[in-house]
Amino acid sequence: MPGMVLFGRRWAIASDDLVFPGFLELFLRVLWWIGILTLYLTYRGKLNCAGGALLSSYLIVLLVLLAVIICTMLAIVCVSMKGTICNPGPRKSMSKLLYIRLMLFLPEMVWACLGASWIADGVQCDRAVVNGVIATVVVSWIIILSTVVTIVIVFDPLGGKMAPYSSAVPNHLDSQESSQLLNGLKTAATSVWETRMKFLCCCIGNDDHTRVAFSSTAELFSTYFSDTDLVPSDIAAGLTLLHQQQDSIRNNREPEEGISHSPGSSQEDDLDAELENCHHYMQFAAAAYGWPLYIYRNPFTGLCRIGGDCCRSRTTEYDLVGGDQLNCHFGSILQTTGLQYGDFVHVSFHDKVYELPFLVALDHRKEAVVVAVRGTMSLQDILTDLSAESETLDLECEVKDCLAHKGISQAARYVYRRLINDGILSQAFSLAPEYRLVIVGHSLGAGAAALLSIMLRKSHPEVRCYAFSPPRGLLSKSLYEYSKNFTVSIVLGKDVIPRLSVTTFEDLKKRILRVIAHCNKPKYKILLYGCWYELFGGDPDNFPTELDGGDHRDLTQPLLGEQSLLTHGSPAYSFSSDSPLESPSKYPPLYPPGRIIHLEEEGTSGRFSCYTAQYTAKWSHESEFNKILIGPKMLTDHMPDILMRALDSVVANRAACVSCPAPGGAPVDMV
Repeated sequence: MPGMVLFGRRWAIASDDLVFPGFLELFLRVLWWIGILTLYLTYRGKLNCAGGALLSSYLIVLLVLLAVIICTMLAIVCVSMKGTICNPGPRKSMSKLLYIRLMLFLPEMVWACLGASWIADGVQCDRAVVNGVIATVVVSWIIILSTVVTIVIVFDPLGGKMAPYSSAVPNHLDSQESSQLLNGLKTAATSVWETRMKFLCCCIGNDDHTRVAFSSTAELFSTYFSDTDLVPSDIAAGLTLLHQQQDSIRNNREPEEGISHSPGSSQEDDLDAELENCHHYMQFAAAAYGWPLYIYRNPFTGLCRIGGDCCRSRTTEYDLVGGDQLNCHFGSILQTTGLQYGDFVHVSFHDKVYELPFLVALDHRKEAVVVAVRGTMSLQDILTDLSAESETLDLECEVKDCLAHKGISQAARYVYRRLINDGILSQAFSLAPEYRLVIVGHSLGAGAAALLSIMLRKSHPEVRCYAFSPPRGLLSKSLYEYSKNFTVSIVLGKDVIPRLSVTTFEDLKKRILRVIAHCNKPKYKILLYGCWYELFGGDPDNFPTELDGGDHRDLTQPLLGEQSLLTHGSPAYSFSSDSPLESPSKYPPLYPPGRIIHLEEEGTSGRFSCYTAQYTAKWSHESEFNKILIGPKMLTDHMPDILMRALDSVVANRAACVSCPAPGGAPVDMV
């Protein structure tokens, strides 16, 4: 940080990013030089053949060229190791070294072409020499092509617009110029991101919903990325530092824990009952994913169990179930839920932007009509997730300020229309009129299920919703409070999705900028130590991240739109404040649905632990999930199979020890 400026444009690579690729190329070049030198010294007396003089000259010039390149790469690596992320001053000579290195590609390409030409002419010399030259030519072209690919990867489409300001100092930009620059970058970035999204999702069609989703996603990305001068490695280093800082704070706070109290019996009874319900209904949420999740959970036996349903012709029982695009899904659904064909009213795997697959079944064990909505599993679902603006819901209830995540509310409205307009719910309750309605889902499906339960609450006052790992950025504060009456959410460990919203993502960006600005170590050391820490653990306090004396005056400004970030203490990005940044009006703070059960891992299982993790359950407040936590399990804790295993463990342990207090005497906050 900041991105390097070469040839008049900014690139998505910093001057301290060349340590590891430079070491790799340096290692290969040295081996190559030693091999060529050995080849020449061994066979120089046997080059008196036809074309031998040319080969001798070729090898000598190649040795000299490689030596120059090795010296240049050594200088690049040494310079790249200097300074810190926010202090690129010691690396100011990097651009000149890179120009020299790029210039050396010209004679290298010419020499590689000449070598290929001489070999093609059929030089009659010792076979070992010929093979050595062939290997040299091949290696040359591999390195040249790798360099071209690297240039394509680090090319920044906005680099031409950002370059004039990458090295600007705060005093050279007044507030009006800074605002105009930021607005111009956002407009250009929106166009670039929309083009990228269309390219990545070119196979999903181009209907109205898809176009709206492309535009919405592009605007979201441009809003939160166009004002930073971070490169990808800066983000990786920032996340590494945040993880260590987070662990250090937790370790230092543990001895200061206050005296806790044991939860009341009514709270524990309610928790046990809801955990049992969650354990039961998670099977339906998992079944909504169809055969991919079932095969993933049962890699050796899954295909054998459901293979017959994929191949056999449709039966009469099968035709009684409404739905579309079932394919192999039905067999996996039956295996996961343990129900029969006749227990299903409707199964749909129709999947488009803002339109989610779902199933409706009769659960005779719990006497419930269960609606299960599938979570994220396709590019269309990802676009639904990323349509993160807020929109007002038209609800017939006493709640004011009914705002919700746009993409998920559109998906919930689609399922609502299908259930009501197609008569699916009416058919289900005609078969079991005394049953109550239960709506479940995981991830994106959990968010849609929570909103769907709000929409159906007036016509079905006894509706219950179980949201497994729902997204945080879902409901306004008033809807969140309203949903507590009939919704239970469950969150596993450090799962990032229940902590992820536009507001918390902005807060994460601020924390990354802060920890990078305070770090007094070069980036390569941060990444090396971070890899070791993630794999094998260690003491986070052994890696200081504060600048000596707290002097920030020599740091390069990381934000283009907020040039006074570090030097003048911008109020919007105050380093002393832990509160999230103010979101734009389009992205107000949103909250997760209902009461929240948090499954926390007991102790730390370690990076390579062989034993099964043990979990404890407690009621938690939404404020415990207002920050994204960094850790090796922040993604895996969101996986439905991991959540199912955790629920199995918690329910089994609590059933075996009904009278035991909460482990560690942890307080239970009944929300």
